[in-house]
Amino acid sequence: MGTENPSAPPRAQARLAGNNHPNRAHRSTTCGLQHDNTRHTARFTVIGNHLAQHRQLSLLAIGLGVHLQSLPKGAPADIKSLSARFPEGATRIAAALRELECHGYLRRERHRTPTGRIVSRTVSCNQPAAARTHPEPSPRPADRQEPAAAPEAQPQPRPQGPCEERAPQATREPRAPRKPLPAVPRPECHVPALFRAATDLLAGLRRHNSQLLLSASDTAHLTPGVAAWLERDVTPAAVRRALTVDLPPEGVHRPAAFLAHRLAAQLPPPAPYREPAPAPPSARPRLPMRNCDGCDRGFRAPEPGLCRECRRGA
Repeated sequence: MGTENPSAPPRAQARLAGNNHPNRAHRSTTCGLQHDNTRHTARFTVIGNHLAQHRQLSLLAIGLGVHLQSLPKGAPADIKSLSARFPEGATRIAAALRELECHGYLRRERHRTPTGRIVSRTVSCNQPAAARTHPEPSPRPADRQEPAAAPEAQPQPRPQGPCEERAPQATREPRAPRKPLPAVPRPECHVPALFRAATDLLAGLRRHNSQLLLSASDTAHLTPGVAAWLERDVTPAAVRRALTVDLPPEGVHRPAAFLAHRLAAQLPPPAPYREPAPAPPSARPRLPMRNCDGCDRGFRAPEPGLCRECRRGA
């Protein structure tokens, strides 16, 4: 009854708390990621951790976003150029660009050049939250003044998922559909030369009157009407004069509808029928050579027989 258990510890050992574990310091220096950093002095780009450690972007989208932010202004950033630069195909690069666009790191804008051409422009945003609010640039340290009161903290916008659609900023009222253009006369024969002349005439109206500026669709609608006028032996100068004189003093609100009405209301009658002019002697067909049955001389005639002198003697 008085025998002691030699295997039992003499007293309970307390558990080490916090970072006092004997193996914890050794594990922190041998496990995990280590950095061997050298300060950059040239050719570097500042990347935020919100992009480099994004929870919802794929690794390809993060790497592509870092690459786009490192490019200089004006560098090509379309899918074709990026596919030629990296081993990933066009499908994967397009999907990564859509991810960056959904999370606000990329914008694709369409602009019209001075020549009228529509081009696409890619904008890379290093801070999507700041780009959406468009804050004013902070003053320089020399010009900075002490604020009177601390501004209230604004709530950060909630990050959106890759497939989540953005809600419209403001609902726009639907525009009423425009009335269709009046019908124009049609030519009886489809002659390509008449249609080309009609298109050139309509495109040149703006040089005679700036109010008569037509779009490509309006020109295509009015071209058959002008071709019908030209088909009726009306000269292009006469058609241009009929369309540009006596314009309303208050101005032309819709030039295409105004010109369509004039082409249909003032259509001239068909040109009178004219007998075709006789063909010149040089255009007449040459008759074959024949030998006269009487004198055996050569002459031109549609059929064999006697020449003119033999017919007179007979």
